[in-house]
Amino acid sequence: MVEVSGIYKRFGRLQVLSDVSYRSTKGDCTALIGPNGCGKTTLIKTLLGMVIPDAGTVKIMGEEVNRKWRYRTHIGYMPQIGKYPENMRIGQVIEMLIDLRKDCASPDEELLDDLALKKIYSKRMGTLSGGTMQKVSAAIAFLFRPDILILDEPTAGLDPVSSEILKDKIRKEIGKGRLFLITSHILSELDGLVSHVVFMQEGKIMFHKEVKQLQTETGEARLSRVVAQIMLAGK
Repeated sequence: MVEVSGIYKRFGRLQVLSDVSYRSTKGDCTALIGPNGCGKTTLIKTLLGMVIPDAGTVKIMGEEVNRKWRYRTHIGYMPQIGKYPENMRIGQVIEMLIDLRKDCASPDEELLDDLALKKIYSKRMGTLSGGTMQKVSAAIAFLFRPDILILDEPTAGLDPVSSEILKDKIRKEIGKGRLFLITSHILSELDGLVSHVVFMQEGKIMFHKEVKQLQTETGEARLSRVVAQIMLAGK
């Protein structure tokens, strides 16, 4: 469903991505991790068509996507920091998006209900706390039943109850065959969710492995400990 082959991207003198290749398929939930500045955000923007690579190809659902846009209907994106018109109310934003996406006959409003967003539809976006903004972004990411979901620090700023609601939703959609790519600096939040790990450093993918394989190699059960062991071994 997602195939990246030989991606290179340079900004000025800075080589941000260098020969990045990986493949994820239906039902995979991949953690995209690595230190700040390793290229994670640029890779995500490349998948979304916001960055055009200097070389290499990106295929979504088997179709090469360079300079195309229709493939984005297959993707739900939750940014780390959502930006919306401050004067619009929550309900107006949701209604506007549903009106724009007439290709989805039955939007998924489960998170709108479970996160109690419908109860505060009248609140203006500019008055929302960071946590409530995260809830709105999460609900929008799932709203049009995408095949692929890219979630950037999805639990950051969420209260514990909302975080569990979101993780339960992710588990449910994985069971339906959705593909997830999740970035997070809080690796404990990904325990029990992710099936694969892509670790990036200095614009390169250092490894792409199944969590079970990494657990066997390191002798650790928790994802945070798995990654810590790998990083310490690499020093």
